[in-house]
Amino acid sequence: MTVLKGIDLTIEKGEVVSIVGPSGAGKTTLLQILGTLDKPDTGEVYYDNVNINQLKEKELAAFRNKNIGFVFQFHQLLPEFTALENVMIPALIGHANSSAAEKRAKEILDFLKLSDRTSHKPAELSGGEKQRVAVARALVNHPEVIFADEPSGSLDTANKAELHQLFFDLRDQFHQTFVIVTHDEALAKLTDRTVAMVDGSQL
Repeated sequence: MTVLKGIDLTIEKGEVVSIVGPSGAGKTTLLQILGTLDKPDTGEVYYDNVNINQLKEKELAAFRNKNIGFVFQFHQLLPEFTALENVMIPALIGHANSSAAEKRAKEILDFLKLSDRTSHKPAELSGGEKQRVAVARALVNHPEVIFADEPSGSLDTANKAELHQLFFDLRDQFHQTFVIVTHDEALAKLTDRTVAMVDGSQL
């Protein structure tokens, strides 16, 4: 079965793009291919002239760790680790030394107004705090782009608005690129560009 058909998409640095469409439209599949979690059967994906389809598995994992951050609907934090440790993990996987990883993680958590929550484990954090920790984790390796899959889907109205504003603050402060799959019309309207999908095709 063909899930995606004829997708032709270019995303510029510093752009905040939303991908919208009904359930089953192929939004998450597209996000996983762009995020190098899945490989397309046909077609190519380029990052700054690098054809990632040609990278071997270890090269691809290293590329993903260095260049891509992910934010998921249910944050996916490791429950046994503190907020600080959760944020440090991608940096440590990328072979940063422990003190450098901790310094960078603390800087981001401070920017996200979480400096008083660094020693708390996920069970001790509110839903909004957990999602901001997940954003901090996605940012720790200075990625080129962050992919977010329904990032505010599990949040209440106030926390949604705060998270949405955070994306634009990060873009303005760090020229961060975001690609966001969302059903949230309010968020989609805020983004620089909306890519609408139906039945695996781009409208």
